[in-house]
Amino acid sequence: MSKKVWKVQQICFCQRIGQEVALEVQVVYPADLIPETSPRVLAHRCTQGRSCNLDERACCLWSGTNPAYDPFAESF
Repeated sequence: MSKKVWKVQQICFCQRIGQEVALEVQVVYPADLIPETSPRVLAHRCTQGRSCNLDERACCLWSGTNPAYDPFAESF
């Protein structure tokens, strides 16, 4: 059976909310029957995404409201 796990990809400072956040990715690992299949990324999230979404503006890819904007892209 496959396994889904949220993994921290990076910890960085968010200028929008003025605090440190953890950027996480949801990875699905293949079942033991097909071990040659590589893991896949299903989703992205930010540990402060909920508080960021309480603001009435579209935020970023990591909070789930604006997939066209990634403020941390140049950090990777």
